[in-house]
Amino acid sequence: MAVAELSTPLYTKTRLVHSSQLSFSSTHLRSHRRVAFRPLPQAKNARISCSVAPNQVQAPAAPPQTVDPKNKAECFGVFCLTYDLKAEEETKSWKKLINIAVSGAAGMISNHLLFKLASGEVFGPDQPIALKLLGSERSLQALEGVAMELEDSLFPLLREVSIGIDPYEVFQDAGWALLIGAKPRGPGMERAGLLDLNGQIFVEQGKALNAVASRNVKVIVVGNPCNTNALICLKNAPNIPAKNFHALTRLDENRAKCQLALKAGVFYDKVSNMTIWGNHSTTQVPDFLNARINGLPVKEVIKDQKWLEEEFTESIQKRGGVLIQKWGRSSAASTAVSIADAIKSLITPTPEGDWFSSGVYTTGNPYGIAEDIVFSMPCRSKGDGDYELVKDIQFDDYLLKRIKKTEAELLAEKRCVGHLTGQGIPVCDLPEDTMLPGEM
Repeated sequence: MAVAELSTPLYTKTRLVHSSQLSFSSTHLRSHRRVAFRPLPQAKNARISCSVAPNQVQAPAAPPQTVDPKNKAECFGVFCLTYDLKAEEETKSWKKLINIAVSGAAGMISNHLLFKLASGEVFGPDQPIALKLLGSERSLQALEGVAMELEDSLFPLLREVSIGIDPYEVFQDAGWALLIGAKPRGPGMERAGLLDLNGQIFVEQGKALNAVASRNVKVIVVGNPCNTNALICLKNAPNIPAKNFHALTRLDENRAKCQLALKAGVFYDKVSNMTIWGNHSTTQVPDFLNARINGLPVKEVIKDQKWLEEEFTESIQKRGGVLIQKWGRSSAASTAVSIADAIKSLITPTPEGDWFSSGVYTTGNPYGIAEDIVFSMPCRSKGDGDYELVKDIQFDDYLLKRIKKTEAELLAEKRCVGHLTGQGIPVCDLPEDTMLPGEM
């Protein structure tokens, strides 16, 4: 699922919209009067600030590198004419604007996801949002194209768009950070090499989040290897609760629900209580012991134990690779859907008796899983962005054996990135080179 989108602390000026003609040029915006928009003051050679209420934003902690104050992430086009949410009577019922940072924003996954976010499908029809898009120097022009499409879509809830390649600027005041950008494994690259290469990205992004994001930012790591990247990120963001970091395993959960529904001859909404345990790799464990179909245990509906243990389990573990063979590229649209689902699971109360899967920090878990790793487990939420682990879970010998295998893989990955998490010299003794779903 990873996208080849790397970010470095550099900056290249973007093009802006000529406000009187709504056409693209390299000139600065001209102030003009509109009822719904508040033009921002400009000075020669000054960057344009993208804040709904600049006087209410506190100065963030200074990043370790000195950043030129002029090198701010540019708000884009018509979004530079910031809407004043306090000025209009009809907006009183709207919620406070939230900042959503997205890395790898010029990639295929983001191309599907951003429009779901902007439409209100994810956060709701009364939730204004600002999108902060992080790319690389190479992808900056493509980011402008993304911003142009967002402009042309006329989403009422999308109040701001800013683009840049410096995470210390793009992550400013982020309430949500969706970290999609990472490098896929190339020909001949060892798993350890991928862990180190992508780990460096998440060291930098963790530090940036720690310096400038909201203290309660929710972080969803998509770039592979997502479990260990999430661990690296949270270790480099000590001022943000470790519980706020998630590795995306919702796509695996969705795939498992689909296959169980097909086998049982029911629609997928009849499948509940589906857990993906462990790593987002071919050692992941789709849990058919605790899952239900029409409220009944799966094993009472699907009595083919051999199919459940072999064909079903393997099909979920390898689904990403099969999709690449068929499609010629890794999943993008379904990944975007699963990111949206993961967010909605945290901001919507979990239905009574059900749960969802997410890769979360294991310290304090009730299952006996090794602490201090990021491991996919069953979660419930009250809809406040937080979650709790489900306690009423059954285990049998088959499930425990599979969980131990994926746990061992994550512990080995953790040792391999010790230099990135402040835990010493790396020792890469990966038990086997399991291909990650979505890797080439």
